[in-house]
Amino acid sequence: MATAALGLTACGGSPSSNSSASNGAVSGEITVYNAQHESLTQAWVDEFTKETDVKVTLRNGDDSELSNQIIQEGAASPADVFLTENSPAMTQVENAGLFADVDKATQDQVPSTYRPSTNKWTGIAARSTVLVYNKTKLTEDKLPASMLDLAKDEYKGQWAASPSGADFQAIVSALLELKGEQATSDWLKAMKANSKAYKGNSTAMKAVNAGEVDMALIYHYYYFGDQAKTGENSKNIGLHYFKNQDPGAFVSVSGGGVLKSAKNAAAAQAFLKFITGKKGQEVLQNGTSFEYPVGSDVPANSKLTPIKDLQAPTVDPAKLNSPKVSELMTQAGLL
Repeated sequence: MATAALGLTACGGSPSSNSSASNGAVSGEITVYNAQHESLTQAWVDEFTKETDVKVTLRNGDDSELSNQIIQEGAASPADVFLTENSPAMTQVENAGLFADVDKATQDQVPSTYRPSTNKWTGIAARSTVLVYNKTKLTEDKLPASMLDLAKDEYKGQWAASPSGADFQAIVSALLELKGEQATSDWLKAMKANSKAYKGNSTAMKAVNAGEVDMALIYHYYYFGDQAKTGENSKNIGLHYFKNQDPGAFVSVSGGGVLKSAKNAAAAQAFLKFITGKKGQEVLQNGTSFEYPVGSDVPANSKLTPIKDLQAPTVDPAKLNSPKVSELMTQAGLL
């Protein structure tokens, strides 16, 4: 696990576990277990440290790796804050009873659509499900109307995904919440028969671009990130948004939470408030992650379809069930 210490310690002496300075400002240091994109979180950390002088140590890993580590560590965890790409890992930690409540001021910055009903953590960013397709092989009228249609025999061998990744498993979690266990199980079994598996969304998109497979179910920002560079892995790619509250229009919430066992709870809460505040969300708007802002009324990068136009289904992030998804995907032979 990579570890990076970013920023400067508070002025006037060594960092302290005492979270508040005499003037009410936060001080000291915090440790963040980070499963978000490292470059995005580093940008947040740099800006937060610039404002507060709080030193932030990052421990980077993936969603399930870090959620399981926090659960194993329990009250002895050195983590003050946990950030994820997808919300099921947040729910795991929440269900283990390890999160403190999110400060009301932070909750108020994020609409209820993008945070759990329990308020044990909050949304910090979002990503949309999208079907990427090869424009040289397919036209829009040949694409499925619903993600569920990918289970039909007519799409056998035509589409791909990355079933082992947390991104795809979050999409399946939403399907489970929206359509129930039997429908999800049936769809996954059809997926096993109909689709090609790739390791990673970028790899799946590259395969579509190269004509190895016609379509792939991924998140939107892989396309925009490639376009912002050379575009060589996305030049033949079109984007198909299912909309209409379809399971394939699911918008996955990236989460942030403060651990009950945080050594510097005030600075941890301040970091979460900063991320979801105007300056933190503008890092998403103006940066190269191409994820959606969810807080403080900050609009998305102008290249993206506005989040309200995605017509995403309503899903309470607190109800996304990672263990059941793993069980169903294993039964279907996808894991």
